[in-house]
Amino acid sequence: MAQTILKVENLYKSYGKTEVIKGVSFEVKKGEAKVIIGPSGTGKSTLLRCINQLDQIDKGQIWLEDIEITKSHIDINQIRASIGFVFQSFNLFTHLTVLDNVRIGPMRVREMKEEEATKISIEELKRVGLGDKIHNYPAQLSGGQQQRVSIARALAMNPKLILFDEPTSALDPELIGEVLEVMINLAKEGTTMIVVTHEMDFARSVANDIIFMDGGFILEEGLPEQIFNNPKYKRTAKFLSKIT
Repeated sequence: MAQTILKVENLYKSYGKTEVIKGVSFEVKKGEAKVIIGPSGTGKSTLLRCINQLDQIDKGQIWLEDIEITKSHIDINQIRASIGFVFQSFNLFTHLTVLDNVRIGPMRVREMKEEEATKISIEELKRVGLGDKIHNYPAQLSGGQQQRVSIARALAMNPKLILFDEPTSALDPELIGEVLEVMINLAKEGTTMIVVTHEMDFARSVANDIIFMDGGFILEEGLPEQIFNNPKYKRTAKFLSKIT
């Protein structure tokens, strides 16, 4: 049986009086690609930010492998080093080259020597199809290329889990495919990942498991064929009818 990498139990998160996450629970197994879908404003991105402790939860527990990362004494920087995060916006350092954007994490956080960090970073940039862009700056790249640098940056940290927060939403339509292709390959290679996306073809083809969120809840969770072809709830079917 596959090892549990992430466990989220009874998670709640509010901003002021607005309750955004309402008792969410799920698990992610090693090598699993779990895809979260649902309407905008239903808490999907907030859920990822809570997992990575960018937003502090109000109630509940999160485990990364056998470590409860929501305990107050946990070194959160150490935890974040084990959880990659690919944002909607690329969040690259504009004054650094592509190579430096990728190797800065391994050097500063993992305390790798420059030679080792450089080797790993070049390997990951080749993996996402950017081996010829290592000396370029972000402004010299397309949006799709910048997002692929962001993915390489996450991979270079050798994380236990990568979170993707609508990674194609800021891209022009013709650039979406190149980013999704990289993510499809990562899923095939067994990268453990949680993906928030509106790309339903991607979700259908890549996900081991799909979560449908609505109103801060997980309304249903299941295999892609079950969610897309035979959803349990009319709300899920209505959402999918509008977006597929």
